[in-house]
Amino acid sequence: MSCAFSRLKAELQTFFVFIPCLFALIFSGQAAAQRLAVIVPEKTPPNEKFVEILAESLASKLIVLDDSLSETAFRSADVKDAFNMTATEAKRVAAAIGCDYFLIVRTGALRRSSFAKPEYYEAFNVVYLVSARTGRLAFWDLRSFEAGTAADAEKLLLRSAESLASDIAGKIGTITKNDMSEKLAGSIEQVPEIDAQSKTFRPPLPYKRIKPEYTRIAYLYDARATVDISVDIDENGVILRTEIVRWAGFGLDKAVIDAVGKMNWRPAERSGKTLPMRVLLRYNFTKIEKE
Repeated sequence: MSCAFSRLKAELQTFFVFIPCLFALIFSGQAAAQRLAVIVPEKTPPNEKFVEILAESLASKLIVLDDSLSETAFRSADVKDAFNMTATEAKRVAAAIGCDYFLIVRTGALRRSSFAKPEYYEAFNVVYLVSARTGRLAFWDLRSFEAGTAADAEKLLLRSAESLASDIAGKIGTITKNDMSEKLAGSIEQVPEIDAQSKTFRPPLPYKRIKPEYTRIAYLYDARATVDISVDIDENGVILRTEIVRWAGFGLDKAVIDAVGKMNWRPAERSGKTLPMRVLLRYNFTKIEKE
């Protein structure tokens, strides 16, 4: 009897070790099966050189689609600003390309100066990883490298491409897992155009508006963008859910979420009765030089 019990115990231990490994393999396989398009909106030799190395590294981890076909499909989507899309635009781009994710890449070089260094050069890359399923900016990353000459800074940038590819592949695995487990947003009424002019209807309003921060990194890279956020507010004025529906990167999306989350709201009202409602808020960001 004790032998049978020991054998059963050993089998159960093996089973509970096996299950987490199985799930890890499943999600690893899901990440590898994802179709990724790499888009370069601004065609310059440094951009294309960096993306060539990045795409080659990504191809060993994911299914990277043909760049010329992806580029043609992207152009056909007629997006005004590739780095400041709405979720609807992003889903349209992904549908045109036929991908699960697309990556938008830009590199640049700047001449900088500071008290510590009278003059130096900075090479940087910005990547936007966008989910086809949600149209969201799933991952945003900026990496910069400093050197005494522009050429040396660019060499450091090119060497970073393989490391970036590994990080992107890892992010895709996590994002895919989270997307699969995410619950869909509940149905909620949006502010109607007709009622907006009605005397019996009052839309939700914050008691005090809070201005989102224009982040330091946005200032350093002269980011100009619009961020739209969808906010669900219940009948008591409590925020139920927020979602960025036009993204910008540079920490501006988070700045908007943080600012909206600090606001206290007066709920929507129709004919004297409060009700839950979804509102869309828009924030425009531009660099203002400090005097």
